[in-house]
Amino acid sequence: MPDQELKKLLVQLHHELEHTDSVSGETLALVRELDADIHKLVAPTPRPEVFESVLERARLLKTRFAANHPVAERFMAQIMDSLAKLGI
Repeated sequence: MPDQELKKLLVQLHHELEHTDSVSGETLALVRELDADIHKLVAPTPRPEVFESVLERARLLKTRFAANHPVAERFMAQIMDSLAKLGI
């Protein structure tokens, strides 16, 4: 169930960012990388070597969103909580 929650949160994050003009291309690239890594983690054969990079990328994005994108920051906090529920 947490993996479906993660996918839902990622969709919501992407939707939020699509409606935000002030997100840099670099930040959008980090979100895409995070999305790809999370899909690797919730795949039938997860790739444990991705665990650390997912957490690092999630923390970085949450920090970037803190000042200017509070809704996106909230999604990142929820994504990090869901990752914790998966033991990551």
